[in-house]
Amino acid sequence: MHLRYTYRIYPDGEQRLALARLFGCVRVVFNDALERTAAIKASNKLLGPPRARTAQGPYQRVPKNADLSRELIAQAKKTPEREWLSEVSAVPLQQALRDLDQAWAAYEDSKTGKRKGPKVGAPRFKSRRDGTQSARFTANARWKITDQGKLPLPRVGEVKVKWSRALPSVPSSVTVIKDAAGRYFASFVVQTDDKPLPESTDDVGIDLGLSHFAVLSDGTKVANPRFLRRAERKLKKTQRSLSRKVKGSANRAKARVKVARAHGRVADCRREFHHQLSTQIIRENQAVFVEDLCVKGLGRTRLAKSVHDAGWSAFVHMLEYKAARYGRVFIKVDRFLASSQTCHVCWVVDGPKPLQVRQWTCRSCGTLLDWDVNAARIVLAAGRKLAREREAES
Repeated sequence: MHLRYTYRIYPDGEQRLALARLFGCVRVVFNDALERTAAIKASNKLLGPPRARTAQGPYQRVPKNADLSRELIAQAKKTPEREWLSEVSAVPLQQALRDLDQAWAAYEDSKTGKRKGPKVGAPRFKSRRDGTQSARFTANARWKITDQGKLPLPRVGEVKVKWSRALPSVPSSVTVIKDAAGRYFASFVVQTDDKPLPESTDDVGIDLGLSHFAVLSDGTKVANPRFLRRAERKLKKTQRSLSRKVKGSANRAKARVKVARAHGRVADCRREFHHQLSTQIIRENQAVFVEDLCVKGLGRTRLAKSVHDAGWSAFVHMLEYKAARYGRVFIKVDRFLASSQTCHVCWVVDGPKPLQVRQWTCRSCGTLLDWDVNAARIVLAAGRKLAREREAES
């Protein structure tokens, strides 16, 4: 399994200038390649498919990465307009062309239905005003972590790294990232082996919600921390200060960084909460079952702010990859399962109820049911059924 290990790095003044130059060169090469390929693809599209052409004219060949690298990097370095490309390492420039190629492939596969999930748009031009800037170094750049724990990058220098944990193996690439708050990170891609945990006899169903972030089938209720709601007062203050600054001024740039830092703290706290809770659940249970929520649809309702603040999708994704790594069973049950309407004792569907009703009595067996705990137990039962079916098929 390939995983990313991200660490905070602290470049000095000269290294920050070198990284800014590198980010700019990567952006220019990406935009030049996009301008070159987008025009050819648009021209070919006007001609229609080969078997049912709607216009006359020759189809143009879309240049490959090798052609673009030769034209936009090697030859461009010899021109006065792009000679400054030689001031940075060529590896991140070539990786920018690879990123564009993958973006076009994702767009085409999304149109034809080969790529599942939400539709992917065509690649867009990068801007120096983008919140996140990045450049990727592969093993061809011949970088290597020093004995002193520093990260030497070509044409940048040895950058100080804050190692929060050891890398499990030799990384295959490193991506240097600058976020909107002005922080720098090094993201390593490493190959890790699965680490199966000792088998457990416990399994759990999880009902995700807003009043409680998660309710487990054993009755445990995890409070919703509401990180965004708690930080709203400070966010309003920083955003109000930003709106009063003159556009293009240095004070506005400083205020923008303060807003980005405030949002960054909220995102960091939420991510840390998701990691701790998902790790605890995976360690304690052999099988984890969760409802397949349509978060995108819920994000269009009046509860959108609270839904996005909870971050259910990120939490479920963490459960999924951690279960695969640590030898646990992870199953999503059908989102149309009537978990909030079905009694887990007699399995009678009692009908829909308003959200303000948190407890209800089953009309069939008379059991007093807690809305969230009952839903979690229904998810657990449905998940066990799916697990047995999959085991029988295999």
